[in-house]
Amino acid sequence: MTGQEEPPSFRLAYVPGVTPTKWVRIWNERLPDIPLPLVQVPAGEAFALLRGGGADAGFVRLPVDRTDLSAIPLYTETTVVVVPKDHVVAAVDEVSPEDLADEIVLHPLDDTLDWERPPGLPAIERPATTADAVELVAAGVGLLVVPQSLARLHHRKDLTYRPLSDTPESRVALSWPQDETTDLVETFIGIVRGRTVNSTRGRTVAQPPPQPKAKPAAGRSTGKGTGTGTRSGSSGSGGARAAKGTKGTKGAKASQGAKRGKPRRRS
Repeated sequence: MTGQEEPPSFRLAYVPGVTPTKWVRIWNERLPDIPLPLVQVPAGEAFALLRGGGADAGFVRLPVDRTDLSAIPLYTETTVVVVPKDHVVAAVDEVSPEDLADEIVLHPLDDTLDWERPPGLPAIERPATTADAVELVAAGVGLLVVPQSLARLHHRKDLTYRPLSDTPESRVALSWPQDETTDLVETFIGIVRGRTVNSTRGRTVAQPPPQPKAKPAAGRSTGKGTGTGTRSGSSGSGGARAAKGTKGTKGAKASQGAKRGKPRRRS
């Protein structure tokens, strides 16, 4: 059939290291009829994907160009240095940039940290991706500084990582095109911000209409009282007249008896 509209869906992009599982689960619970397909995208390509309509919203890494994109910062990640397990750095709890001064620190082309100058000594060539850089660390070529989520994403049994102080941190945000703030985008923003399903933000709750008060049936008690009063009054009046008549009859008979019993005087 022609002319049928496609069912609605909400396409969500996310960059490596971000795990959207929690928010996707809540979406599926609240809107089971609206699919939420996920689109994984390299950090450097996320903004072009949003601008081109390849996703309705996405989890990206700041900074975001606010000229045509909106963004809500969500959280800041810890910066760590990835090293072989037998490296001297693995013996300490935290590392400073000064501790890496004599180490080769790899700086991949898809680096997500906003460096003024990376710590350590630069490698001869920059690896193309973070995944490539991790392989070089495992080969003993150098060390790698990344957000902690990327260290977990590229975890290897022969590597470990330690927090690195006094370095740039990566911030994750939810972003979408400014002119495409649809109802579904607003719904997902509410989920990410932790609003409950009963939240009244952005909508009006309809109040139930007032219930009319029950009125007593007209004339019920009045009629009953009137009927009873009438019967009582009639009974009382009749009884009074009966009693009065009886009293009058007895008095008359007594008077007559008294007259009959009185002797007459002879003249």
